[in-house]
Amino acid sequence: MNRFSTILWDVDGTLLDFAYSQKQSLEKCFRSVGRKITAAQLERYSQINEVFWKRLELGEITKGQLLTGRFEQFFREYGYEDINLEQFLREYQEGLGNIYAYLDDSLGICKALQGMVSQYVITNGVSSSQRRKLQLSGLADLMDGIFVSEEIGAPKPQPAFFACCLEQIEEKDPGRILVVGDSLSSDIKGGLQAGLSTCWYRKEGTVNDTPYQPDYEISDLHEILGILSGEDR
Repeated sequence: MNRFSTILWDVDGTLLDFAYSQKQSLEKCFRSVGRKITAAQLERYSQINEVFWKRLELGEITKGQLLTGRFEQFFREYGYEDINLEQFLREYQEGLGNIYAYLDDSLGICKALQGMVSQYVITNGVSSSQRRKLQLSGLADLMDGIFVSEEIGAPKPQPAFFACCLEQIEEKDPGRILVVGDSLSSDIKGGLQAGLSTCWYRKEGTVNDTPYQPDYEISDLHEILGILSGEDR
């Protein structure tokens, strides 16, 4: 028997390469307004975006404030206030929903796990974008459920988000549920607070300088198979 019966998968940065989708979508949006975004600007936007997401996780801002605020700050810093923000945002979110790339053959891994464990998605992303790219990527068809914070009304890592998920999934033993994600402050913190086992998908060059200590740590999604079978001991 597998050590866990249920996996709660993060999407962006875990199953799918968000950095790729973000870069492609931003480049497309800037082309549509007759501009070209530089590598330095992409890096700066990523920094601003991360700060806004952290503030959402802490409950300091709403999702609406995040979606507009990050671009308002970015446009202000680079003198792009002439860009129609509403139209830019709409095109950007459409791009995120249509552009995707797998990490570590995540599709094949999720296919291999079908019938072995129940699989669910847990995401803080924009509902329309997340559901579209999950459908287009084929991942939606492999999941037993999709939990989007925007639809629940609370983001990861807030207890209300995980409480809602746990109410709806079949497995009721928290010891048999594994949260897998790349964010220590969102996936790991939230999972630990909910009393679940956690697995940090660590990207090269990153270190854990937080108080949140995951039960497992992997650098390739294929390692999940060993954790499930107990071969990682």
